[in-house]
Amino acid sequence: MHTSRPLRILTWHVHGNYLYYLTQVPHEFYLVVDDERSVHHTGRSGTLPWGDNVHEASVDRIRDMPFDIILFQSKHAWVEEQHRVLSAAQRRLPRIYLEHDPPQEHPTGTRHWVQDPNVLLVHCTPFNALMWDSGTTPTRVIEHGVKLMNDARYRGTKAEGIVVVNNLAKRGRRLGLDVYRQMRQEVPLALVGMGADELAGEGGLGEVENRRLAEFVADYRFFFNPIRYTSLGLAIIEAMMVGLPVVGLATTELVTVIRNGENGFVDTRLDRLAEAMKHLLAHPEEARRLGEAARRTALERFGIERFVRDWMDAFALVTS
Repeated sequence: MHTSRPLRILTWHVHGNYLYYLTQVPHEFYLVVDDERSVHHTGRSGTLPWGDNVHEASVDRIRDMPFDIILFQSKHAWVEEQHRVLSAAQRRLPRIYLEHDPPQEHPTGTRHWVQDPNVLLVHCTPFNALMWDSGTTPTRVIEHGVKLMNDARYRGTKAEGIVVVNNLAKRGRRLGLDVYRQMRQEVPLALVGMGADELAGEGGLGEVENRRLAEFVADYRFFFNPIRYTSLGLAIIEAMMVGLPVVGLATTELVTVIRNGENGFVDTRLDRLAEAMKHLLAHPEEARRLGEAARRTALERFGIERFVRDWMDAFALVTS
């Protein structure tokens, strides 16, 4: 398919911030919607500043709409929904599956459910690609790209750490609820994200809308990531772009991003993490130095221009 016009890409609203960054790619994106605007069918929802290249596609009309690529982002859409909402011809279109997470069952022994040599499986971190058994499906890694929604810059005047995790109270040990609680005994920490008000008595401040988040976190001394096992959280990269130093667990992809004493601090020993956070609280100038390096790291590795180029290449590959 050789064409100079923008491609028409059908996808689902799974991770809002990621989808916003993805739609910086100069193609036309159609987001699946239903009447209830149910999970993954919310279209141009929320407070994100969607561009003119982002459209909605009602589940009732999808079969009759022309697309060039189907971009899957969830197991449900791949295993079940495509057979209900796509025509047979649409199911033969170029297809990409974007995998946002590492395996949730066995970390090294899980075969990915997409087993098709005619689909491109895109992992968003090298760690995820390493852990999944991708089988017969061709894969590539496209690392995150971030474009801040305002030009917030680090101030660090608040002698506290900021934690950004959605629904931490419900998601337990994998997302580090126990780690967060233990560290709050040692250092002042605040929590924002969906459902954070469920931990109102434990530093939970509630949700901060996407476009305000960068400006909000800029006041805090450092960013703390309590998550044991996940992909590389966009909130970490966004905080780094503002200029916050990052303290977190030395697990998953974060160990390739944070270098101790240079742009933050990672360790698997919680007492060492507490020491590092206390040091940043006592030495604001050191926090600023590390944060400036964190910002350089984020701009070099996770700039939106490289992200857009990588996705342009992937879309060109599957349509060639």
